[in-house]
Order: sequence, then structure tokens, then C-alpha cells
Amino acid sequence: MVINTNQNAVEVTSTLQKSHAAMNRSIARLSTGSKILQPSDDAAGLSNSEKMLAQGSRIEAARVNIQNAVSLTQTTDGFLSSMNDVLNRMSELSILAQDVTKSAGDQALYNTEFEKLKEQLRDVIGNGDNGTDGDPNWNMGSTDPSGSFNGIVLFGARADMTIVVGATGSQTIEVSEINLRRIGGAMSDLLWDNSVDGSQPDLNMDSPSAISTINSAIEQLADERAKVGADLSCLGLVEAQLQVQEENLSAANSRIRDVDVAVGTTRLAKNQILTEASSSMLQQTNDLPRLALRLLNS
Repeated sequence: MVINTNQNAVEVTSTLQKSHAAMNRSIARLSTGSKILQPSDDAAGLSNSEKMLAQGSRIEAARVNIQNAVSLTQTTDGFLSSMNDVLNRMSELSILAQDVTKSAGDQALYNTEFEKLKEQLRDVIGNGDNGTDGDPNWNMGSTDPSGSFNGIVLFGARADMTIVVGATGSQTIEVSEINLRRIGGAMSDLLWDNSVDGSQPDLNMDSPSAISTINSAIEQLADERAKVGADLSCLGLVEAQLQVQEENLSAANSRIRDVDVAVGTTRLAKNQILTEASSSMLQQTNDLPRLALRLLNS
């Protein structure tokens, strides 16, 4: 039995400090919901977690790219659908114009509607670059075509649009070009304006080739809508894959960073008991030197 050094108290103090530190960590983890409060808690786990967070952010950005591409493609399909309705009406007018019971005034009214519908199609498609030259093939009522999305012309000559759809930036999908201005195409032949470009005649409602040209234009739109549908299908599949990837990355990152409340509260209770027990034992060990004093007094 010694007086200068209370070894039991030293050991109990060390245990108390460890229990108290562990209790404080448990409280901090439960209060923040994170297992990693500082890099030393899990250096390797923190490194992996940061990489997963960065990859998840890139995947989320790629999903935004896809969703914007889907919006563009759906807008394109909407215009194609409405133009198909216009062509159907024009083909109907071409047949009605051949009714021998109609007067010249009736024929003129049909022709007025026919020409108005052509102007509507021209305004949607626009009259810029046609893939052969930059010269317009017809006039239009407005400066910019109504068939556009965020400043992107939907129905002119352009390269296929490359959409980045992956976290590395190397995974891409092509959104197909839809050029309804192409010289030699049925839609171009239908809308041609001889007063703007005299290289070919206008197509009127009563032209011999009117019905066949309109039918060819309808087939052209059907082919383009099939391309649009294929693009939408690919974009939807890739977005679904990215969603699954993002969900699993989030789950893996959660296992590294997020505290399990059940485990955390159990450890907190354990550390609280150990801290209280160590405090009680420290009080008792501090009383041991007094026994030496009693011996001296006796």
C-alpha cells in the first residue's frame, strides 16, 4: 500500500476517459446521423464515400440531360403529330376539290384553306438551311420557326444531337436529325414556293400530283415519328438504368456514412453505464490512500 501513487485510480481514470470519449462519439453520431465525424474515424470509408457522392452527382446530371432530351423529343413528336393532322386535311381538300358539283366559289374557298395550311406548315418547319444550301425555299409568316425547342430548330438541317448519358462523360446517345426542308423530300415539294426559288413549280390543290405528294409527305412524317419513337425508347431505357445505378450508389454510400440508430443507441447505453461505473469506481479508489493514513494514525 502506497501513498504517493494511487495506481488503481490511474487505471480507473484511464477507463473513465475512454468510456466518456466513446459516449461522446455515440452522442455526436446519433445527433448528426453520420458515422464519420472526422477523417480519422474511417479514412478508407471516407475516401470511397466521397467518390460515390461525386459519381452520384454526375449520374444525376446525366439524368437531367436525358430528361431534357426527352422533352425535346416529345416536343418534336407533338409537332409531327399536328403536322400529320394538317396533311390529312390537305389530302381531304384535294379530294373535295375534284367534286364536279362544286362551284368556282366553292373551289376558291377550298384553295384558300389549302394555301393557309401550307403556310402553317412553313411556319413550323422554317425556311433556313435545307442540307443542300442555306437559301430558303419558301416564305414564312414569322422570322423564327415555331417548330423549335429552347432555340433549337427541330426540322432543319443539323447533325444528330449527342446526349451525354453516363457518369464518365463517354456514354452518349444520338437524337436523330429530322430535316423536313431537304430538297427532293415530299414535304419540301409540297411547300415549295416558286416565287422564292424558281427551280421547280408550286404544288397547288388541283395539281395532278397533289394527292400523291401529300401521301408521300404523310409517309415521310410517319418515318420521322418512328425515329422519334426509337429515340424516346432508348432514352427511357438509359434513364431507368441510371436510376437503378443512382439508387444502389446511394445505398452503398449510406452503409459507409450513415449511423444505424439501433446500434448507436445500444452503444450509447453501454458507454453511459461504463462511464457511470467508472465514476463510481474512481471515487472508491480515491479513498484507498486514506487507509494508509489510518494505519499511520494507529
